[in-house]
Amino acid sequence: MLWKKKLRKKMIKITSRNKKTIAKVLVFFFAISSFSSLLIYAFSKNMVYFYTPTQVSKKEAPLNSHIRVGGMVKVNSFIKSKDSLKVYFKIHDLDQEMNVTYEGILPDLFAEGQGVVMSGKLSKDGTFVASEVLAKHDENYMPPEVADMMKEKNGALYKKWLLRLGIYF
Repeated sequence: MLWKKKLRKKMIKITSRNKKTIAKVLVFFFAISSFSSLLIYAFSKNMVYFYTPTQVSKKEAPLNSHIRVGGMVKVNSFIKSKDSLKVYFKIHDLDQEMNVTYEGILPDLFAEGQGVVMSGKLSKDGTFVASEVLAKHDENYMPPEVADMMKEKNGALYKKWLLRLGIYF
């Protein structure tokens, strides 16, 4: 009988005030959880990852998912369709190359041998179907992703590019 008396003293009585507090805490927790879940979902849907042609050839890039691919346009690889705005060309990252198709008007500064970053989807056959093509701004510009890739893959070519710009080290 003694243990029952001790247990009754330790138990919390649930009054209407306690019920209101518990309800407020539960509603607050549910609201924060819901908001966090929606925020995480929205961020995951809007993430666009950048890949190089080497990563694409190693199958690191997802198929039929919106991604960005960047590299240098291969010289003598540009083919324009005669009856539409569709173009075909290859990009490379000094190690691997990949085919790209794009239908639309290319930027004025798009040229072979220059850096590009494209948004689009990778098809099953390894061809990148671009929905947007971003070209360099001027002769001194190279997309940061492409510059980093060149530093990692071939430091000599990156140094040669810097020398061409008049940057001495």
